[in-house]
Formats: sequence, structure tokens, C-alpha cells
Amino acid sequence: MNSHPGAESLASGAAGREIRQACELSSTLRGFAERSNVMLSRALPDSTQPPIPLHQAMHYAVTGGGKRMRPLLVYASGCAFNAPLEHLDAAAVAVEMIHAYSLVHDDLPAMDDDAMRRGQPTCHVEFGEAMAILAGDALQALAFEVLARDHAAPISADVRLEMMRILGDACGSHGMAGGQALDLAAIGQHLGANELERMHVLKTGALIRASVRLGALAAGCRDTDLLAALERYGHCVGLAFQIRDDILDVEGESAELGKTAGKDAAQGKPTYPAILGMQASRIHLAALTDEAMTSIAMLGDSAAHLRDLARFVAERES
Repeated sequence: MNSHPGAESLASGAAGREIRQACELSSTLRGFAERSNVMLSRALPDSTQPPIPLHQAMHYAVTGGGKRMRPLLVYASGCAFNAPLEHLDAAAVAVEMIHAYSLVHDDLPAMDDDAMRRGQPTCHVEFGEAMAILAGDALQALAFEVLARDHAAPISADVRLEMMRILGDACGSHGMAGGQALDLAAIGQHLGANELERMHVLKTGALIRASVRLGALAAGCRDTDLLAALERYGHCVGLAFQIRDDILDVEGESAELGKTAGKDAAQGKPTYPAILGMQASRIHLAALTDEAMTSIAMLGDSAAHLRDLARFVAERES
């Protein structure tokens, strides 16, 4: 994973469409998104090799589009410490594979029962439920394999082990899986704002926080104060991302979102607009974005990409 594709050529198909839609991003960040697409394609197993249906489903789940927000956070965080991009590729690939696996499983009939994701049929609709479950399982395993076998980043075995621990924690019962369990239990229930935040700190925020931290560790950052500041930034951006998602679920169109608009309300899921109201949700989103900016002020100009991403999260239209 040592190549360095340029920012000038964007991917074709669904992934390229998503990147072009993110016109608020700088050309550098768009280049990071394109780079992550290339690295993901290289890390995935050959879809022409057996078991072919499984490998095809894995490719479908990963390369079918997406904003690549989590890889972007890895690259932006690592670049704040002047890391070469090749030192960050493995972490960027790993977090996106975990994210893709989580979407495949979340979309299943037993979970959120979604038929559309990123503007195309969900993985289980295209490949069947059994193959979708296996594709998610395989992507989760491959994410840790990618981190374990990476030799580009000059980090110690202890740091590599810590990165794997952080990723594991982010997708387990104290992270995404735990958040999804709370989400399922909350359907039709009346949650308070604190309960809603706790759910999304796990379901959405855990992997976003991990992405920021992994980028810094891969770049060689060991300063506990800086890592704590980045953790706070990730916390704020993760919640801001979810609030913006909830707002778009009310105001957005399915064609723009790439998924079914209004699904949360139809399923009786607690959301920020439903609990706080739309105006209060917008105020909370702005406050979180400001706090994200403040938390990384100590990094100065080095954190420019992180600040750009915080603004993008708050203002995106899909």
C-alpha cells in the first residue's frame, strides 16, 4: 500500500459521484478520498477468486460509494503531524472496512431493514441475507488483518497492538455494536437527550473517534494532551455527524441521501429533531462544531484539514 494516487482524477461510478457531491471539501481532501478508494480496492480479495459470491459481496459493500469520512479523518489527523500518506493507508482502509461491515449488518431485515444504501440496493437485497452476513463478518476480520500486516508505518509492535485495541473497542459492545443494541431497544420508546447522546456516542461516534486517534498514532503522536484533544474533537464531530444525519432524514430527499428519507420517523426511532426540536438540534450542531474547532486550536495551521472536515460534517447535504 505504498502508491500515492493524485487528487486530480476522481473515481468513476457511485464512489466518484459521492466525492464530486462533496464539493465543499478542498482538493486535498478530495484527493484523500480518492486515495482511500484505491487502497480499499487493493486490500480487498480478488472478486474473481473463490468464494466468488462472498468476494463480490465484499467489493459491493465497500466500493459502492460513500463519503469516506472515516478515512478522511485518519488522513487529516495524521497529516496534522506531518505523516507521509503511506503511513496512514492501513488505518484508513481498516476503519472504512469496519464502517462498511456495520452498514451491511445494520441494513439487514433483523436490524434496520433497509433496501437502499448509497443510492443502490443494500447488500442483502443484492446478494441475499446469508451472503451479506458473511461479507460483513469477512470485512471485520480483514480490517484487523490489514492493520496487523502493515509495514509502511514505522511504529512499534506495542503501538500497533494499541491501534488494534482501539479499533476493536470502537466496534464492540462498548462501541458500534453496543450503540446498535441501544438503538434497537429504543424503537418506539421516549428517550431523553442524555440517553440519545449516549446511544450515538457509541453507535456513530466510537468509530469516528477511533479514526482520529488511529491517524495520530500512525503518525507517531504520543503526546497525551494532544491525543486527548483529538479524542474530544472526534467526540464532537461524531455527535455532529449524527445530528446532521437526523436533520437530513427529515429534510432530505432519498435520491440525494442515497438511502430512504424519513425512515427513522416511520420506524419510531428517537432522533435529535424528534427529541430536541429542529431549531434546538441546529443550535446543538453549531455548538458541537465550535467545540470541535476549539479542541484542536493548539495544533494551529496543522489542523486545517480537521477543521475543514468539521465544517463539512455540519453543512453536508447528503
